Amino acid sequence: MASQDYDVLVIGSGAAGLTAALTLAPTLRVGVVAKGKLDEGATGWAQGGIAAVLEEGDSFEAHVRDTMIAGAGLNNLAVVEHVVSEAPAAIARLAELGVPFNIDTDGEGWHLTREGGHSHRRIVHVADATGWAIQQALEKAARAHPNITLVPDMVAIDLVTGRHAEEFTTAGAVHGLYAFNRGSGEVETITARATVLATGGAGRTYLYSTAPRGATGDGIAMAWRAGCRISNMEFMQFHPTCLYNLEVKNFLITEAVRGEGGILKHPETGHRFMPDYDERAELAPRDVVARAIDSEIKRDGLDYVHLDISHREPEFVKEHFPNIYEKLLGLGIDITRQPIPVVPAQHYTCGGVLTDIDGRTDAPGLYAAGEVTQSGLHGANRLASNSLLECLVFGEAAARHIMAHWDSLAEPPKVRPWDESRVTDSDEEVVIQQCWGEIRRFMWNFVGIVRTTKRLERAKHRIDLLRQEVADYYRHFRVTPDLIELRNLVEVADLIIRSALSRHESRGLHYTLDYPGLAPEAVDTVLVP
Repeated sequence: MASQDYDVLVIGSGAAGLTAALTLAPTLRVGVVAKGKLDEGATGWAQGGIAAVLEEGDSFEAHVRDTMIAGAGLNNLAVVEHVVSEAPAAIARLAELGVPFNIDTDGEGWHLTREGGHSHRRIVHVADATGWAIQQALEKAARAHPNITLVPDMVAIDLVTGRHAEEFTTAGAVHGLYAFNRGSGEVETITARATVLATGGAGRTYLYSTAPRGATGDGIAMAWRAGCRISNMEFMQFHPTCLYNLEVKNFLITEAVRGEGGILKHPETGHRFMPDYDERAELAPRDVVARAIDSEIKRDGLDYVHLDISHREPEFVKEHFPNIYEKLLGLGIDITRQPIPVVPAQHYTCGGVLTDIDGRTDAPGLYAAGEVTQSGLHGANRLASNSLLECLVFGEAAARHIMAHWDSLAEPPKVRPWDESRVTDSDEEVVIQQCWGEIRRFMWNFVGIVRTTKRLERAKHRIDLLRQEVADYYRHFRVTPDLIELRNLVEVADLIIRSALSRHESRGLHYTLDYPGLAPEAVDTVLVP
């Protein structure tokens, strides 16, 4: 069995992981592993942009206030203030790496757009493909650095802890990773003094999601198994506007379409319905807009609603949303003349591995950054365009803490190799596909945008049965990428359901018909292994 050793191992090759790697690389040897290709994570899919205070008349206080309002008061104020204050510098660093942010029409400074929940224009962007531009710039810089080794096609199985050492080490400390190499078909051991989890969210727990195929909650599940607390998993953000098309799955229509005047209409009557639900209309926070669309669809038995920006000038629409315009034109929809059919879809995991302001988890030697975490930034609902910002700020914070405390991090012990002596190759791949489909379907129906205790209990009953089946399967057969992901999906679905059952109120993204009111105090849900 092959093994690799680095000073620091980064699991995940998106904005959080590559930011950490580039910050560490001047002094340390860094290995960055990706589940598939390096650019297949969620960063490249982000259309909107990055929120930062850059406009005259805007202020850090306003950005903090908008974030806290969207998060329904559950945010950690100190974390929000820290991230907001770091935002302009983070964007300046990206610009230095060559990210071509759009320039304002007067040529003075960057063009800023506005999205739901923001009181000012403060979103810097690269047309409607900001994430892709950031991913390319970070990847180019990482490839060019001699201290960074990029390793694609490595499927993370489990974190290496003291119990995997040949001789006992510090209980609970993390020393690297066991990973399945897609190329060789073998499990490899990767050791390091510090490990950074940057594995993204758990969107693929749901039937409809804007998340990439690999967003199966791997980091959250691995950290939980390694003894880390997990927090606020009930807060799954559903993006209000995912393209409804039977051929094209998971194509997101950015929030900026509504920010630039897009209107939501009933597809049969043409009625603009958002003012019926909220005085902020289309610019209300995502949870409000998603519930309103869900309500219209369920009440009238619709397949979708319409998002219409055809009243704006055609050149304005094409200039601001070139990728969306071209993509939909290829599907027979001219958005300068026709409305876009949209439905809500799971979009962002607001909960995750509990971290502090330096990205530290409960496990010594293990750090985390980005969507895999519950850092305290998002609270009960993420404000638009704060996600890439979180990746940049916490990726750097974790790296800086590792460098500042290098001498206190334990050298990795001699680790036992992966043992496959008691398992065989699976002859029942259909079991994995069946379980995967079942989880995603009942999570969508029972643990979706609007919840009830009865539905959650039904979901809990099903997940308990599936956990037993998957655990039994995992014990008897060699690991494959699909089995690894299924094992993590079951774990994460259970964490979401347990968290949702324990919250007896409706706050932010967690809306339950049995507890429609707000509890007097905002308290995090914390699950302890």
